Amino acid sequence: MSVTAKEVVDFWRDAGPERWFAKDETFDDMCEMAFGDASDDAVAGGMEDWESDAEGALALVILLDQIPRNTHRDSAKAYAGDERARRVADAAIQNGFDVQVAPELQRFFYIPFMHSESLEDQQRSVELNSASGDADSAKWAQHHHDIIERFGRFPHRNALLGRESTDEEKAFLAEGGFGS
Repeated sequence: MSVTAKEVVDFWRDAGPERWFAKDETFDDMCEMAFGDASDDAVAGGMEDWESDAEGALALVILLDQIPRNTHRDSAKAYAGDERARRVADAAIQNGFDVQVAPELQRFFYIPFMHSESLEDQQRSVELNSASGDADSAKWAQHHHDIIERFGRFPHRNALLGRESTDEEKAFLAEGGFGS
C-alpha cells in the first residue's frame, strides 16, 4: 500500500498538538497502521522524490522524525531516522519550504534540530524556533538546548541506546528529567 505526502501531512495536521507531543498508545497504534511501513521505508532511504517540494519534504520529515517516535516508542529505533530528518529539513529550509507550509506545521522542519544531540544543531533549533514567532516552540527549543549544553546528550535516551548514565544524569532524571 503506497502513501502520499498529502495523506501524511493531512493525518498529522488533523491529529493536532494535543496528540503530537503526548504519550498515547491509541495514537501510536494509528501511526503504525497508517504509516509504519512508509516510515520504515523513509528511514531506509526511500521517498527521495518527496524532497522536491514543501509538502513532500514536510511529510518526509514527519515520517523520519515524528512517526518513529510513536511507532517505536521506548526503543532505540525511535531515533533511527533522525540523521536523515536533519538533512531533509536542512535542504527544505534552504529551499524556503518551511515558510510555504501552514504556520502550525512549520515547526516540524525545525524539530529535527531540536532532537539532535549536537549543540550546534540545538543552537540552530533555538534560532529557527525563536524566529518563527511560535513562543511554545521557542520555549521547548531552549529547554532542549539547555539539556544538551549541560550533558552533551539527552539522558532520557541513555538506557534505550545502551549508554551508562552519569551520577549527574541520574539525579536529573530522578528530579523529573526532560519534563522538568
